[in-house]
Amino acid sequence: MNYHHLRYFHEVATVGNLTLAASRLNVSQSALSTQIRQLEERLGYPLFERAGRRLVLTEAGGIALDHAARIFQAGDELVAALEQRGGAVRPLRLGAQSTLSRNFQLRFLRPIIAAGEVDLILSSGNNAGLLDALQALALDIVLTTEAPPRDRFADLIAHRIAGQPVGLYAVPGRLGHASLKEVLVHEPMILPTESSIRTGFDSLVARLEVTPRIAAEVDDMAMVRLLAREGVGVAAAPAVVLADEIEQGIVHAAPFPLDIAESFYAIVARRSFPHPSIATLLEATDAGRSGSEPGAAD
Repeated sequence: MNYHHLRYFHEVATVGNLTLAASRLNVSQSALSTQIRQLEERLGYPLFERAGRRLVLTEAGGIALDHAARIFQAGDELVAALEQRGGAVRPLRLGAQSTLSRNFQLRFLRPIIAAGEVDLILSSGNNAGLLDALQALALDIVLTTEAPPRDRFADLIAHRIAGQPVGLYAVPGRLGHASLKEVLVHEPMILPTESSIRTGFDSLVARLEVTPRIAAEVDDMAMVRLLAREGVGVAAAPAVVLADEIEQGIVHAAPFPLDIAESFYAIVARRSFPHPSIATLLEATDAGRSGSEPGAAD
């Protein structure tokens, strides 16, 4: 399909008059009519019908106009991306592992949210799907708790941006036990489904030779947080997940170390034209870590 055909069509659709559109495009009316006719032949449908002296869009014309607008926008974004122009930055497309803390995501994005200069397109999912999308350049960056396997994702770069110990958190009434083993035996557990937390937890209970009762297995850390504050069970999570509830005294930390740590990674693809906001985010993370232990602020 000829890009110029769409330009001419868009102009006629906008002004509704062939003569005026030809004047604005600095082409002859006959040349413009030919361009529109060729586009109609290519699409297989008439795009305009006459209403007095005006040309109005047919149903097919309305669909074509909608797509044309998006094609032009994509073309402008392409030029802006390659020229790295200020003031024309494309949206940042971020994917996050579904079990990743929303609090952590917000803190990571805060430097560009505060600047207010970049639109965000946020999505969540499992690691495999997100990394496939990143490798296909459908995402700019992925936040996850697991580094990608090198044998499958050799062109992806994993930046470890934070780390935090995992603890047990619950409403005070569930934590009156003398040992970690008693907590695991007597209290129902709330666990994330896909994360290094679950792997570490399974190893822990195997070493202690206990079979805990699982109250909930969820793929969303926001739900882990809600279930814990409602007293459904004891949540295994980094403190950042329940930061607000801890500060308000709604949930407490069990005084038993688990020896489980969770790392947080920002994964990017090797690209000649990376999104300019990625450097800002990674630099802010590096600056935050230099003033404290990794994960201490997150």
